[in-house]
Parts: sequence; structure tokens; C-alpha cells
Amino acid sequence: MPTGDETAQAVAGYFGGGYDSGYISGIDKITFSADTKSTLSATLTTARYVPAAMANSAVAGYIGGGTDSGGRISGIDKITFPADTKSTLSATLTSTRQELAAMANSSVAGYFGGGLEPTRLSGIDKITFADDSKSTLSATLTSARDSMGGMANSGVAGYFGGGFDSGGRISGIDKITFSADTKSTLSATLSGSVDTLAGMANSGVAGYFGGGFDNALGKVSRIDKITFSSDTKSTLSATLTSALQELAGMANSGVAGYFAGGDAASGVVSTIDKITFSADTKSTLSATLTSARSGLAGMADSGTL
Repeated sequence: MPTGDETAQAVAGYFGGGYDSGYISGIDKITFSADTKSTLSATLTTARYVPAAMANSAVAGYIGGGTDSGGRISGIDKITFPADTKSTLSATLTSTRQELAAMANSSVAGYFGGGLEPTRLSGIDKITFADDSKSTLSATLTSARDSMGGMANSGVAGYFGGGFDSGGRISGIDKITFSADTKSTLSATLSGSVDTLAGMANSGVAGYFGGGFDNALGKVSRIDKITFSSDTKSTLSATLTSALQELAGMANSGVAGYFAGGDAASGVVSTIDKITFSADTKSTLSATLTSARSGLAGMADSGTL
């Protein structure tokens, strides 16, 4: 769990890519101190839809995969903090893919799991932060799937929840224990079988899966909470402003998490909802994304975890 000093170092969260009237290369930045939005001068290497993102807090964030005008991609862009400059890794994902999910063990490694290439994938690629090299875990997801949510209890384990496999939408949650990169599956499940959801986490305390398309209900506004100490699931009384799918999440660990964008019944939105961790309450930022969009990715520089 972050200390008071680490929370004080928290800087900003980032939302990159997506689709509005076309593919997007821009990256919006939410500065945590005032919840204000700016847009980076750096952009993704190509405009892309449904990538995934994760971050090595206080060092850099990574946005990988997705689909651009040329089709599915395997490239990984790196945003170096605090200058917010973009470079592209020489390492790539094992294959081109879209609709994957990501999470990170900050200061050690980040993980990209699943996706569509066009067949669904169960593999998990690992980016070791020390040298930005890629390896592939021997552990795999319980089934080949796309359109999951990802979040992590940094230093302990990462979680991939929901998605879509050959049997349809999924309620299960896979857990990757970082010490040995082993996979287990929680006995707790999401409140419904859901894909195109988003995840974010208050490291050391709990992770959250928000929104998505539920097999029984359609687009949902609910937020499920996984308490890390017991890996149990509860559902917040607070909900997203709209029922959404293809949204993104990121968090200022120890303070608040954010869900942005997505596809609502009324169309794509630019809204950013904030979940304050102390009471699990929801507010909506006056700041919005530069444009309404779906299929974006989120990551955060939230201090040294």
C-alpha cells in the first residue's frame, strides 16, 4: 500500500487512442492535483482503437496492440514520465492483436493478456521494465478470450476479469501471482457475464471492474470491487454516470480511480467519472476527454508503489 510520501508524488493519469469518427492517436492527461485535462504533444505511433495500457509508475507508461488503418498491430509505445515523450519499443507483442487487456507490477514488469488476432488468445506477454524486453508466460488465461478488464495489486498479483471466449461472455477472474507468474482463478466472479469492461486498482486495498456489456442486461453502469486481502467481490452502491461499454480505467492509488469514455445508449461519451477510494463514492469531473470516444486505454503515473 502506498505511503503518505508516495501518494504525495502522484502525478497524472493518461487516456490514449480510441475511436470517435475515426481512429485516434491523441493522449489526454488528467493531472491529479486539480483533476484538470491537457493533451500531450506526443501521440501514438499510429491512430488506433482497442489497445491496452499499463504503467511503471514514476517512470513510464506503455500502450500496446490495438487496430489501426492497416489492421491489428503488435507494437508497444512508451510514454516516459515526466517529460511525456513517446518512443516505440523494439520488443513487440508475440502477435498482432486487438481487444487485449493489461496490468502492471510497478517497478518490475507489465503484462498484456489475451486479445483477438483474429482468433482469440490465452497467452500473456510480459514486459520487463529494466530493459523493456518481452517474454511470454508459461501460465495462460483459463480460456482464450478478448475484451477483458485488467488491474493489479502492485507487488502481489494482477487480475484479468470478464471478456468473451468461444462460449460467450465471461464472469470469471484470473489472477497472476507476480512472485512466480502463476495463474489461479478466483472463486469470486463478476456480478454478470460481461465483456468490454474496464479495470483500475487502489493497490494494497482493492481493485475495481466497471461497466461493460452484460450478457443478460446489455450495457451496465455497475462497478464491482475485489478486496485484495480475501479476493472477495462486492458491488458498489455508486455507479457510472451512464451504462457503458468500451470504456477505460486508471487510478491514483491511495486516492481515487477514474473511468473515462465509452459507448453509451446515447452514443460515445467524453465523460470522466471519479471513484474516491475512502468511501467508494462517485463524482464526475468537469474536465472531459478531448473528444467523445470508445475503445481507448488508460494508465497512470501514481507515484512509487
